[in-house]
Amino acid sequence: MKVRDSGMPDRAFWESFFEPTEILELLSFPTQGDVVDFGCGYGTFTLAAAALGRGKVYAVDIDPEMVHATARRTQEAGLLDVQVIERDFVTHGAGLPAESCSYAMLFNILHAEDALGLLRQAHEVLRPGGLVAVIHWIPDPGTPRGPSLQIRPSPQQCQQWMQAAGFYPAGPVVQLPPYHYGLVGRRPFGPDAATSA
Repeated sequence: MKVRDSGMPDRAFWESFFEPTEILELLSFPTQGDVVDFGCGYGTFTLAAAALGRGKVYAVDIDPEMVHATARRTQEAGLLDVQVIERDFVTHGAGLPAESCSYAMLFNILHAEDALGLLRQAHEVLRPGGLVAVIHWIPDPGTPRGPSLQIRPSPQQCQQWMQAAGFYPAGPVVQLPPYHYGLVGRRPFGPDAATSA
């Protein structure tokens, strides 16, 4: 199941909105441990994560075109620790072992029908102490892209979902001008059964 309102523009136009390395550093990206990129798209953040870290990066997307684009780019860049996976993770999960990753990226995807379910998937694959990073479009009609404002979550809504999924805040809302914001949550180290919404 594709995420609603989720078509991708031309790659150059899309990537003009981001400074991936800078954004990951602002969102507490670790230099050690495995990473999962839910909805990797063109691999914009997959490539940056693979260049910054020393673990494996799992790039997961339902769209075969995006999967092929990301795989091609990682091969061309000589990034050997990237595994690109074509999978309907919205319906079937990431397909990764529980507690196997240190960092999960949910970038421009929490307008999905089941945002809380996606965050719970991230919780499942993260080790205790692992971090989930969220980016989304600011709730402003002046943005040149992004889902409908009716389904575009605010930072406060994302924080509520993160808490309901079992995360606690690992920092304040980070402004990512011109059109995005970011949040980081941490999976607790102790017993932490996610609450139900």
